[in-house]
Amino acid sequence: MVKSADATQTRPVPVTRRADESPVGADSFERGGHLVHVDRRLSAVLHRRPAGITGNQWSSALRTRLDYVVHEAGDGPALAGIRFEDPGRREADASRADRMTGTVCAAAGLGLVRFESAALLPVARRVVEYVLDARAFQRATAEPAGGTTDGLPGFRDILGRLPDGRTGHVNDLGALARAAAVEAYASRQLTDPIIRDLHVRWTDGPAEGWAWVEVRPGRSVFERVRVWQHDFSCGVDPARFAADLAVLAVGERLKQLPTVEPELSARSDLARELAALHRRSADLAEPFAFAHVTFD
Repeated sequence: MVKSADATQTRPVPVTRRADESPVGADSFERGGHLVHVDRRLSAVLHRRPAGITGNQWSSALRTRLDYVVHEAGDGPALAGIRFEDPGRREADASRADRMTGTVCAAAGLGLVRFESAALLPVARRVVEYVLDARAFQRATAEPAGGTTDGLPGFRDILGRLPDGRTGHVNDLGALARAAAVEAYASRQLTDPIIRDLHVRWTDGPAEGWAWVEVRPGRSVFERVRVWQHDFSCGVDPARFAADLAVLAVGERLKQLPTVEPELSARSDLARELAALHRRSADLAEPFAFAHVTFD
């Protein structure tokens, strides 16, 4: 069950904007019955230290930058903070800071979602809008996250007309990337027209999605996306969502093809990544469903 923010701990975020640079811009918008402020520090959201939180945890967490702060529409308290991170730019003590921020947010009743992928930074707002649309659908249909109610499809499984004219899942975030890969293959930019993916969910950890497409023989664009959800549902199955995001991330990388050769991963490197995943199968929240995948 998703917890609501504790109004004694959180407060409406002022609309005034900071001059600090942000990878996702600085404005506010409404979507799916939510009001969203962009680019705030946690200190603008929490107004007093929750019980059980040490002074060190409190002072460390307040410095956390939130790319988005989600409220119910109107001027109610904040429901969740959302962050997008480039894993290649994380500092050495980032995991410790994440734990402190998570502890403080949990004590204050503030949800927290983290997306880890450099390729998603340019489309961060699109991802947030998707989450809010999925939550609105979930609320309207009383749909459990990732499930169905009374025979209705889940948000991710709604069928409709895709931009290329085919019928498919209109709320598949990777649909446009898959279509673009086919076009790139037809114009001889790719060796394989199919973006492949897999997903897992770690016990007491993130959902993780992989996606890859072979650009040159034996060499692929590969993207890994991790999604942490704490006390705030994204409205769809977390692991499947992570895989869709990984496909979307591959699509963002493929946009470089006409002008720049993207960084490619050798098949042997991907085989080692997959072997490491198999070795950690005991840490998965659900049985690994992609035993058929191979990079040999």
